[in-house]
Amino acid sequence: MTDSVRTPALPVPELRRLADAGEVDTVVLAFTDMQGRLQGKRFAAPFFLDEVLAHGTEGCNYLLAVDADMNTVDGYEMSSWERGYGDFAMHPDPATLRRIPWHPGTAMVTADLAWHDGTPVPASPRQVLRRQLDRLAARGWTAYVGTELEFMVFKDTYEQAWSSAYRGLTPANQYNVDYSVLGTGRIEPLLRRIRNEMAAAGMTVESAKGECNLGQHEIAFRYADALTTCDQHSIYKTGAKEIAAQEGTALTFMAKYDEREGNSCHIHLSVRDADGTPVFAAPDGPDASDEGADPYGMSATMRHFVAGQLACLPELTLLYAPNINSYKRFRPGSFAPTAVAWGPDNRTCAVRVIGHGGSLRLENRLPGGDVNPYLAVAGMIAAGLHGVEHKLELPEPCTGNAYAGDAAHVPATLRDAADLWGGSTLAREAFGEDVVRHYRTMARVEQEAYDTAVTDWERFRSFERM
Repeated sequence: MTDSVRTPALPVPELRRLADAGEVDTVVLAFTDMQGRLQGKRFAAPFFLDEVLAHGTEGCNYLLAVDADMNTVDGYEMSSWERGYGDFAMHPDPATLRRIPWHPGTAMVTADLAWHDGTPVPASPRQVLRRQLDRLAARGWTAYVGTELEFMVFKDTYEQAWSSAYRGLTPANQYNVDYSVLGTGRIEPLLRRIRNEMAAAGMTVESAKGECNLGQHEIAFRYADALTTCDQHSIYKTGAKEIAAQEGTALTFMAKYDEREGNSCHIHLSVRDADGTPVFAAPDGPDASDEGADPYGMSATMRHFVAGQLACLPELTLLYAPNINSYKRFRPGSFAPTAVAWGPDNRTCAVRVIGHGGSLRLENRLPGGDVNPYLAVAGMIAAGLHGVEHKLELPEPCTGNAYAGDAAHVPATLRDAADLWGGSTLAREAFGEDVVRHYRTMARVEQEAYDTAVTDWERFRSFERM
């Protein structure tokens, strides 16, 4: 969906009226960094409207070349001591303007990053996705996406959690509350605030439900075009943490907090043509009695698109599982996939085909709560287009337990995934050499930091008994 038809939750004239009336005094201009976090500046609303809206602002380009602790690290071509750590430009996308109800008098707008000559910053996650959306648009197609993001809630503040080294925290629920109305009711004041204030920020909230781990929950939002969904996903993650902090609690989206179930981020994707007709549904619907008909109602295009997901999954896993901790989810029987397999409504597979008719879609079950949505959705589109362009044949579905099958396994470690990504011809063709090197460096930095760390597990295991 092009920017020209994306309707902002807060049109610029309305923002100007609110600013003149003193109802909005602050505008946050933010972009999503490599780690999926919002980075940016707060502006006085009149200054934003008079100067920043039309001309943008600047930010240090090291914001796309640091580790999770914001340390400058070697290896990034676009930003380094040798290059002087200069600026890039942050240009507001007016289609993303919205009120931020959990901060009084505040609005927010998402930025696109560009160099000073006006060219986009290729490694910016939003630009990585835009490049793949342009490839879809060349076919007259638009991707629609929904993300299901799980989190865990603790009855400790973020400061208390930090001071205790994240040990001994009190989960909001003491037992498995998957689908439990009683369980969600126990923390409904927090969930209600998040739901209502996200809705007031222009997002369409669908539901909230409990999950398997202690204190684990999920709030679901209605699908939208891919760029809108990823913008909202990033804002929601930051907003949910800020609301939790205001309530004296802490929540985490980390992929694997403990030995129980991790936080997933299942990503649903479908495609429509220029007339709004679903591309994935077979024109006449499912009819297994017709020779050559797909029994699940998939069009030939969808079959190629799903085949592309499987063919590219190992090489693109880094986009779905970007951190050391991401790979702790991939355990048999954990509802996190280990097999490169697809199945109709089969939650043991990496790719699940679900829905019917116009709602027919694929679900990528690999990502965890720590995923960068722009990069993951870009990977899914690139993989799907690879399948379509090469007319890849979809293998037989897995209708049983994929954990016990003989399908290939997803990479088991960040090191393995980074090696596959770094050596991938497909990734270079889809994303460009500069993007492949940039995110290979990010993985190397993360891996080296982990390799030098000594963990509590090692101390308990070895201090006295080894």
